[in-house]
Amino acid sequence: MNKSTNKITGIDDMSIYIPGLYLPIAALAEARSIEYAKLNKGLGLEQMALADAYEDAASMAANAVLQLIRQNKLDPRQIGRIYMGTESAVDGSKPMASYVLQMLSEVLHPIYGADCFLNCDVVDLTFACIGSVDALQNTLDWVKAGNDRIGIVVGSDIAKYELQSTGEYTQGAGAVALLVKENPRLMAISDHWGVASKGVHDFFKPFRQVSKKQLATEILELARNKNNDTKLHELLERIEGELNLEALLDEREEQLSIHKETPVFDGPYSNDCYRERIGEALNHFIRFSAYHENEPIIPHWEQLIFHLPYAFQARRMFTELFVNELIKYGSLGELEKQLSTSFPQEENFQSFDLYNDAYQNFLKLTGKSPIYKEFVASKIAKSEWASSRLGNLYTSSIFLALMAGLERALLNNEDLQSKKFGFFAYGSGSKSKVFEGTLQPGWEEIAGKFEITKRLDARKELDYHTYEKLHNGVIDSVLPPAVHTFHLSAVCKEKGALEGARTYSYKNPVKKNVLV
Repeated sequence: MNKSTNKITGIDDMSIYIPGLYLPIAALAEARSIEYAKLNKGLGLEQMALADAYEDAASMAANAVLQLIRQNKLDPRQIGRIYMGTESAVDGSKPMASYVLQMLSEVLHPIYGADCFLNCDVVDLTFACIGSVDALQNTLDWVKAGNDRIGIVVGSDIAKYELQSTGEYTQGAGAVALLVKENPRLMAISDHWGVASKGVHDFFKPFRQVSKKQLATEILELARNKNNDTKLHELLERIEGELNLEALLDEREEQLSIHKETPVFDGPYSNDCYRERIGEALNHFIRFSAYHENEPIIPHWEQLIFHLPYAFQARRMFTELFVNELIKYGSLGELEKQLSTSFPQEENFQSFDLYNDAYQNFLKLTGKSPIYKEFVASKIAKSEWASSRLGNLYTSSIFLALMAGLERALLNNEDLQSKKFGFFAYGSGSKSKVFEGTLQPGWEEIAGKFEITKRLDARKELDYHTYEKLHNGVIDSVLPPAVHTFHLSAVCKEKGALEGARTYSYKNPVKKNVLV
């Protein structure tokens, strides 16, 4: 047996970058004429983190990674990889991780040399919200296969939806970085992983196709003179095949590809996929782990850590698995007593549709039962609060939940040493991974430096009208870049070899002149 397979590997430390802006969900609810309680009490939403105009997935990731490097006094020449999970890339070829590498090099080369990251492997992993978990699993295997390897995993995203869409109130932004090593100080990750994958279209960001004629029609229709309808018609007839301007439309193809930041999604269907995949991945995890498939697994896990598109997603999606756990426990009778109804049996119904209606109603009632609420308070709620104030971080969401759960446990003086956590990752498209982590001695010292609450309290509140301008890209920025942070400074608009290239800057504090 390879000796490396016996190594303990996992998460040694974590850092988070939170943008300096937020919109209260109450302000959005008022603007959209939505009952605030529906979003707050129903979905757990309080605030929505917003990236300023000069922030993107690369700059936020670089800020999180630089913080991780500095707080651990890492020599970049010893970092073997920076693997990035994101679904907010702004280039179809060049990974955002390469921009992260460039930014870090610019700041750290005066200390460690111009080639301090020369031998660091970088790449983006994209699978909707599960990309950074894929990066973690890959990096754990890489660390385990060598000696004294150091890797960094970072998830960074801007969750943006169309104005007035049903996903708008779940927006968010931020980045989380993980230091992955042997003998980790924070959490060891087991070798057993469960996975479930299916190719579906519950949420995706396609390249939309539009013809030059369609594009020109929309523009000209907005500006047309009602007295010149005939001339407009003649012009539109000539456009197809002739439009070849030396600008955005200089492509020879008739069809133009437009990639939007906002997704195409089906919320109810995505919830179904989420629920089904995490259940399938859990079954797969149990099959190859030390746990027995006919015994309940939840008692072994102190906390359950989920991908949270909105704060209460996990508690709303987990009822079916909870019922399955009660069946394994032999404790279903307690739930039936609380609900004053029996668990439906398919043979008692004339059709599957009738049975399914009864089953879904049973799950809905389960979510309101005292026994389920007690379970949520014990196993899930401790990791939800940060999501309530940040929104959806896509690939970083599950790691935000972990940080939040540990910060809350630290506040409550909980003794979690050697306690196991169960992780339920999900990415639309769709895939789930279930894995297990064990907290290490001294985890409190690491978690004590997260300071999520402090960072959240330091942000600037926006009014709705400023939020809308920022969303539509009609203002350059709301706040100046914070000191000691990276930010996007320019995107090259000139034709040539650097067209579209993104340039980043690092803001140092202004040093006042001192008379000697």
